[in-house]
Amino acid sequence: MAHHHHHHVGTMSNTGFYTHESTFWHSTGVQALYFPIGEWVQPPSGTYGADTPETKRRFLNLLRMSGLTDRLVMPAGEPVTVEDCLRIHPADYIRRFKEASDAGGGDLGMLAPFSKGGFEIALMSAGLARAAIDDVLTGKVRNAYALSRPAGHHCLPDTPMGFCLLANIPIAIEAARARHGIERVAVVDWDVHHGNGTQACYYDRSDVLTISVHQDRCFPPGYSGVEERGEGAGLGHNINIPLPAGSGQDTYVHAFETIVLPALDRYRPDLIVVASGLDANAVDPLARMLLFSESYRVLTGMMMDAADRLCEGRLAVVHEGGYSEAYVPFCGQAIVETLAGVRTGVVDPELEMFALWQPGDRINRFHRELVDEMAAVLLG
Repeated sequence: MAHHHHHHVGTMSNTGFYTHESTFWHSTGVQALYFPIGEWVQPPSGTYGADTPETKRRFLNLLRMSGLTDRLVMPAGEPVTVEDCLRIHPADYIRRFKEASDAGGGDLGMLAPFSKGGFEIALMSAGLARAAIDDVLTGKVRNAYALSRPAGHHCLPDTPMGFCLLANIPIAIEAARARHGIERVAVVDWDVHHGNGTQACYYDRSDVLTISVHQDRCFPPGYSGVEERGEGAGLGHNINIPLPAGSGQDTYVHAFETIVLPALDRYRPDLIVVASGLDANAVDPLARMLLFSESYRVLTGMMMDAADRLCEGRLAVVHEGGYSEAYVPFCGQAIVETLAGVRTGVVDPELEMFALWQPGDRINRFHRELVDEMAAVLLG
């Protein structure tokens, strides 16, 4: 844990934060975790499965209670347009989504349920990502965090998946490309699940470098992905870093230092976007990793350093998954504090315990060996 980053301390209001009340009203219906209620599954005591608004609501409320929101620029949210969506999604999918949403909801894919009005909420969620990227590119803010919900990184061009209904980040990137002519974007996905949607959107293209650091074989189930490097013009511009379940901060930092940062340096993006799932935390119900708030501080610092070095600090962070209502807020707080160069009085109550849960030297050495093998393949 010898990684300390001190950024832009003293600069005020250089970080944008994007949120909208409607995103907390997105409903996935009654589920237990992500199982539909039916034979053999008792309905839960609450009204939601894993993708509850509470994780994000509590993250936002912690920012408020700590006074950190006073140090942020918080513009009003605007939804993306259907035209923005059509740069990524076929018209047929947008039409089917809108019709199902108007008719009361449903599920047009794999584990991606929504209720009436879900289409409009999804447009707003993508709009938060678009605004964050837009404001970073125009210099209105130095860096930004979009508290998007529903998430986006599993959504394929024609099929929603895993709580994701629109490809938020690709839609936002293409809107920025249309508006500002930006050429090269790197997306670093630290959500614990594979960023398969973002990968699919850009698999045959070189204008976006997609990097996913995820728990091996977690979601989509059985997916690992080291050998999937992109195709055609995109060959070499897709990087998957599957880490073993139980990986902690040491393994993540090693993967970033050994693969992510060299790949960014080689690509030289004009903008870095982080797909920020907070589900690699030590108590997430949908994954089995051991990160904690300090880990997100360190990783955010590494991304800021890379952005400073490569693209004048231009960094946009877009929220994805994270399912522990108790702990997601502390991880999010750590990220936004780091972006803003501010430390509030917030104390993570689990910091000491989760630090003690970190794997020992032998396991870390073994994990580093796996990462080094991947680095040889991916950067060789």
